[in-house]
Amino acid sequence: MVDSLGVAVIGFGWMGRVHTQAYARVPHHYPQLALRPRLVTVAEEVPGRAEEAAAQFGFASTTRDWREVAADPSVRAVSITAPNFLHREIGVAMAEAGKHIWIEKPVGLTLADAQTVAEAVAKAGVQGAVGFNYRNAPAVEAARDLIAAGEIGTVTHVRIRLFSDYAAHPEGALTWRYEKERGGSGVLGDLASHGADLARYLLGDITSLTADTAVFIPERARPTRATAGHTRATGGELGPVENEDYVNCLLRFASGARGVLEACRVSVGEQNNYGFEVHGTKGAVFWDFRRMNELGVSRGTTYQDQPVSTVYVGPGDGEFGAFQPGAANAMGYDDLKVVEAYRFLRSVAEGTPHGATPADAVRSAAVLDAMVRSARSGAWVDVATGA
Repeated sequence: MVDSLGVAVIGFGWMGRVHTQAYARVPHHYPQLALRPRLVTVAEEVPGRAEEAAAQFGFASTTRDWREVAADPSVRAVSITAPNFLHREIGVAMAEAGKHIWIEKPVGLTLADAQTVAEAVAKAGVQGAVGFNYRNAPAVEAARDLIAAGEIGTVTHVRIRLFSDYAAHPEGALTWRYEKERGGSGVLGDLASHGADLARYLLGDITSLTADTAVFIPERARPTRATAGHTRATGGELGPVENEDYVNCLLRFASGARGVLEACRVSVGEQNNYGFEVHGTKGAVFWDFRRMNELGVSRGTTYQDQPVSTVYVGPGDGEFGAFQPGAANAMGYDDLKVVEAYRFLRSVAEGTPHGATPADAVRSAAVLDAMVRSARSGAWVDVATGA
C-alpha cells in the first residue's frame, strides 16, 4: 500500500525549484517506493514567488511566513532551501515540530549551527537528509566501491577541486552570500563543503589540515531590488565582501593518505569544474562532474606507463538503473537531486537513514571550521579538536 506524505518547500529560489521537481519525479523513477510526496505548501518571502510556484507545480497553499509550515499538521516533511543564515532556525523549528527535514548544505553558517540541527533531528526522532548531491552520482559511488575493493591499491593521495565563475563578474550584486553574518564563510560553505564531504565519502575521516584563503573581489555594489541567484548590480552603493572567494588546503586522512582540496567562486573560464583524482599504490581513479557518467581508471601491475581507460557507468552502479537502461546514457544534475529525494523519502518510510545525514553535515562543518582556524593562524589544525 502506498502512503501519501505531505511535503513543504521553504525558500523558492533555484534550489527550491530543484527540490520540487525532484519530488514530482520520484514516483516515475522509483515506483516501488512506499511513499508518494504530496505538495502541500510553499513558503517564500519574495512577493508573488510562492504564488507562481503554486500555479506551476500544484502546491495546495502558499505563505510568506515559514513558521506557518511548522504549525501545519498536514505537512510531515520539509525541504529547507532558504538562504544559509536561516538553516539553523528553520531546521530546529521543523524538527521540534515533528517534521522530517531535507536541508541544503552547509546546514547553517558554523559548526555549532550544524551540530544544533543534528541534535534537534536526533532528539525529535525524525529523519534528516542533507544536500550533498555529488556523492549521489553513480560514477562517484562506483569510484568509492573501486577504492574500497583495493582496485588501485592503498590510496596515497587525492586532489579535489571545485572551481566556478558564479561570482567572477565584478558587477555581481553584494547579496547575503558575501556577508559573514548571513553568508558565513563564502566559498567554504558554498563549494568546499561538497569537497569535504566527497573526501570523507571516498577516503574516510580527515584528521588535520592547513589552509589558506583569499578575497579577490573586495567590493561589490549593493542591489536596489530583490535578487535571486547571482544577479548583477551597477550604480548601487559599494560595500565590502566579507567572506572568502578562494580556499586551498592540505589534508591528512586517518588512513595515512594525503590530499589537496581547492575551491574558488571567481574562477574566470571555469563553469562547475568539480572533480577528484585519487591515486593509489597500484592505480588511480579520476572523475569530472562535467562528464558525470564517466570514470578514468588506471589499474593493473604495470605501474610505470600504465594506461588510463574511460569507464562508462551503467545500471549496476549506484542508482543509474532507475534512470537509464544501459551504460553511456547520460544522467544530469537534476537526476542527482531525484536520487537524494528518493533516499530522503525512503528514510522516512523505513525509519532508518539512507544517504547523507545531518551527522555528515557536522563532519563537513568541522573540516570547514578547521580551514577557517588554520587560515587565521597559519598552522596545522586538528579537525576533531579544532586545536
